[in-house]
Amino acid sequence: MYTLIVGTKDWSSWSLRPYLALSATGQPFQEVVIRLRQSEDNATQTAIRKYSPAGRVPVLKIEAGGKTVTVWDSLAICESLAERHPEAGLWPDDWAARAEARALAAEMHSGFPDLRDQLTMDFARKRPLPALGPKTEEQIARVLSSWDDALAAHGAGGGFLFGRFSIADCMYAPVVSRFATYGVPTSKAVADYMARIWALPAMQAWGKAAQQEVDDGVA
Repeated sequence: MYTLIVGTKDWSSWSLRPYLALSATGQPFQEVVIRLRQSEDNATQTAIRKYSPAGRVPVLKIEAGGKTVTVWDSLAICESLAERHPEAGLWPDDWAARAEARALAAEMHSGFPDLRDQLTMDFARKRPLPALGPKTEEQIARVLSSWDDALAAHGAGGGFLFGRFSIADCMYAPVVSRFATYGVPTSKAVADYMARIWALPAMQAWGKAAQQEVDDGVA
């Protein structure tokens, strides 16, 4: 049994990643959404710490074999799901493609700070593209070139970065949303790739929930 604890869906890019991976396994799961940026003193942190030893979302609770295991950190959750559900094919089968996919996912996990800061996730809204700093422009160019390269090398096998949908796509899905929110120009191959990410049922479900948050005034 899985329980996934996530933050406000309009904002929580890290929560979106394991949500997509868990959805891709086809396994049922319960979901807890914690409202971020609450104005009351420490309200958000108090709510998160009920579930997370690190004080951050997302968190995955796994109940199996008489044990309850808590996994925090988006990439660790995705890796745990790939290990528990090899039938989901969350990493490429070929070792070389798998190594490249892991490197690309890890680069997203640890990098692109200026892109994150300037193009914050606002899933359900459209925003004007701000004047970008040179580091942000460099990081956007790196993302776009890495997508173009991966799609050219592997995309024919299913249209995602490494053919079929994988953890690499999960890690970059929030960037897809950012580029859509701010209207970042892309190549046709990348635009088509972004359309495939948006068409995922789990991405659509996340978007509906994010829009509801905006409508309800909680995001």
